[in-house]
Amino acid sequence: MLSGQGVLLSVTASLIFAVLGWYSTLLVPLHGLEIVAWRIVWTVPGMLVVLGLLRHQRKFATTLGRLRHEPLLWLVLPVNGFLLGVQQWLFMWAPLEGRLLEVTLGYFLLPLVMVMVGFLFYRERPGRLQWVAVTLACLGVLHELVVTQAFSWVTLVTALGYPPYLMLRRAVHLDPVSGFLLETLVILPFAALAIYLTPAATGALSARPVLWLLLPFLGVMTAAAFAAYLGASKLLPISMLGILGYVEPVLLFVISLLFLGEPFTAAGLGTYGPIWLAVLLTCGHSAIVLRRQQRTARQAAA
Repeated sequence: MLSGQGVLLSVTASLIFAVLGWYSTLLVPLHGLEIVAWRIVWTVPGMLVVLGLLRHQRKFATTLGRLRHEPLLWLVLPVNGFLLGVQQWLFMWAPLEGRLLEVTLGYFLLPLVMVMVGFLFYRERPGRLQWVAVTLACLGVLHELVVTQAFSWVTLVTALGYPPYLMLRRAVHLDPVSGFLLETLVILPFAALAIYLTPAATGALSARPVLWLLLPFLGVMTAAAFAAYLGASKLLPISMLGILGYVEPVLLFVISLLFLGEPFTAAGLGTYGPIWLAVLLTCGHSAIVLRRQQRTARQAAA
């Protein structure tokens, strides 16, 4: 069942994630793993803020209580924390190693992988407009693959990392906010250790005191983005969530043009043109389905 709230949460998450891509440029002289480590550290208080604003303290207590009766959670939480940590590390490691194109291609492939996961594991059957959107997205990704020839293990890890993470969450019915806070707490000691072992991570705060304000806000934005995305993952079919995932690279493209001064090329149009059309078709399909659902609900109430 398509949820208007789920679509809104997914688009909101994509917007925040896209802004985070620009926001990291404000954190100099921090870079790479230093930003990842501080991001994880400040995500914990950020999640506590989100928990308080949503008044989910009772849900968090319920999730903690499940640990006493569901031993499987003791396995799922560390595994999910590991998957989450690898994705965040890879995103920051790749630019330093000159492998950003490989990560970018992975994020282009990720929504298509999620569509296949929904089709194979959850028996989701996209409608005609959704299949057209998937086909257009495939054309855009294929063009990017031919142009960049950036397919590698980095691309595979990026594209295949989030689907098992979301599938595990669905399997154990993990609450979006409480569950993400526990997953972050699992990898918090590793982030703290990385900061302790990297003098530049703490020295930057002395050299640029404004980071004491920027880093907490980074945590709040990360917490809000993941809370919205994981909330959407509970409300939407995983295939729909996948195609809506293209909203983020489209927004990143706009931000790179308007704020980062990156040039627009014909090759970029060959990739983003079909993907833009795919996003528009998906949003149009969502609007049609939601209108039908609202009409059915009014008729049932009459």
